[in-house]
Amino acid sequence: MSNSITTLLNKCHNFVQQRFAQACFLCAARSQAGLLCPGCHADLARLSVERCPVCAQPTPAGAVCGACLKRPPAFDRTVAVYRYAFPASVLVQQLKYGGQLALAPWLADQLAAELAGADRPDCIIPMPLHKNRLKERGFNQAALIAKRLADRLAVPLALHACGRVRDTRPQVEMPFAARHGNMRNAFVCDLDLTGQRVALVDDVMTSGASLDELAKEVKRAGASEVSAWVIARTVRT
Repeated sequence: MSNSITTLLNKCHNFVQQRFAQACFLCAARSQAGLLCPGCHADLARLSVERCPVCAQPTPAGAVCGACLKRPPAFDRTVAVYRYAFPASVLVQQLKYGGQLALAPWLADQLAAELAGADRPDCIIPMPLHKNRLKERGFNQAALIAKRLADRLAVPLALHACGRVRDTRPQVEMPFAARHGNMRNAFVCDLDLTGQRVALVDDVMTSGASLDELAKEVKRAGASEVSAWVIARTVRT
C-alpha cells in the first residue's frame, strides 16, 4: 500500500473517531478510548500491588492479612482490580442498580486484563441471585461479567452450577458482624466439581461473606481450589 493511501486512511480513521466519538460515561466529555475518557479512566483507584493474596486487602509486602490468618475464608485467593470507591463505585452501581448493561463487558475486560498471565481455572461460576431478586432486577450483573470473562479467557462458564436458595437481606443493609450469618446456607451447588479449580465471579467484595459462603458450597461439591474474581474491593481503613 502506498504512503499516500496509508496517510489518507489514517486521516479518515481520525476523522471518524473525532466525529463519532462517544461521550465518556462519567463526565460526558468526548472519548476516543471507549466507555471512559482517559482522564476518568486514570481516576479509577486501582488496588495496591501489595495486598493479601487471599482477600486482596492491602498488606505490607503482600503478606497474608491478620483476618485471613485468624479466620481463613473458603476461597483460596482473590483477584480484584479497583478500590470500591468513587468513581469505580459509580460504574458498579450503575450496572447493578441503574441497568446500564453496557458497563458489564467493559468492567469484565478490566478484570481480564488483571488476569493476564494468571493460571486459568477449569470453570467460572457467577455469584447467583435468588429468583425473587432476579425477577425484580431482570438480570444478574455477576453473570453478565462472567460470560464476558469466559469468552475472553476461553474458560468454560458453569452458569447454572450454583443457585441461591435463601432470599437473604441485601448485604449492604447489614452490619459487617451480621453478614456471615445472613449468608449461611444461602447457596447450593448441583454440579460435580471433583478436583476442579473454580473461579467465582462477583462485582464487589465488601466483607467477603457472600463469596466465602459460596466457596464453601463449591468445595463441598468437590472443588480443589477456589478463586474469587471481583471488579472492586472495599478496603478497610
